Amino acid sequence: MIRSLFLLIIAIAPICRSVSWQADIIDDLSSYFKSGNSKEIAKNFAPTIELIIIDEEDVYSKAQGEQILKDFFSKHSPVKTSIFHRINNSQNYRFGVILVSTSKETFRVSITMKKFNTSFLITELRIEPAKD
Repeated sequence: MIRSLFLLIIAIAPICRSVSWQADIIDDLSSYFKSGNSKEIAKNFAPTIELIIIDEEDVYSKAQGEQILKDFFSKHSPVKTSIFHRINNSQNYRFGVILVSTSKETFRVSITMKKFNTSFLITELRIEPAKD
């Protein structure tokens, strides 16, 4: 009986770890946005990413996307973030909305992620002024 229970725990442990990691990705991204860490955010980019920043929209490579995000942070230094919304109940899709406050204004960051192999990667990142 104990052996069967032990085997069951070993069998489901990777599933539990995977689910908890998936739920934490929005939390991780929120902390990267708070610190203005474009490098860590870009680690979660798909090979190509659709970036919509304020009024500019295009599809970029991972490296180009990181540079554009770095430029955004140099103009708008974050001071606070909060998770406004998250969808994490799908096996192949994640979505989150993070509010990023700067000293001058607040931005609404929408993040769309799709599953590639075993991890979620950002396929679309939208940064727009938050509506009051």
